Amino acid sequence: MTTTVPVLVFMGPAGTGKSTVAGMLAGRLGWDFQEGDDLHPAENVAKMASGHALTDDDRWPWLDRVAGWIDGQVRTGRPGIITCSALKRSYRDVLRRDDVTFVLLMGDPKLVLERLLRRQGHYMPPSLLTSQFETLEMPDADEQAIRVDLDLTPGEQVQTVIDRLQLTHTPS
Repeated sequence: MTTTVPVLVFMGPAGTGKSTVAGMLAGRLGWDFQEGDDLHPAENVAKMASGHALTDDDRWPWLDRVAGWIDGQVRTGRPGIITCSALKRSYRDVLRRDDVTFVLLMGDPKLVLERLLRRQGHYMPPSLLTSQFETLEMPDADEQAIRVDLDLTPGEQVQTVIDRLQLTHTPS
């Protein structure tokens, strides 16, 4: 019998709260957590920090690193949560596995912009938000994905994910 290890990929444009909600959920469930932005090559970070959107060619090495983290979780039998914008289906195709569920945090772009303008210490400038929403391809029915509304508080978003995916705490 093959068992699958759940891995959640929190996806969506910058400023939607992926890191906050994913970190809260990982803490509540006792699951491993990886901030996907930390896997970006230095060249990508520099490019975004200078106000330039990444190209597909820029993203492939990063997506390979994210996929490697997912594979490591599955290989070691540990559930996990990682953040990754995963804006296009072709990006999600690199990350898709039987055990991966995408969690799209989504809401009004004006709300997201307000959040980005308040955020400090992150290299992603608010000027790139429009390109992220333009790039976003909503998950199709054949992709394991759920959508969580940004109008909910982070705590409510965490509970929504737990309820919709019927998740339970995993002891260490």
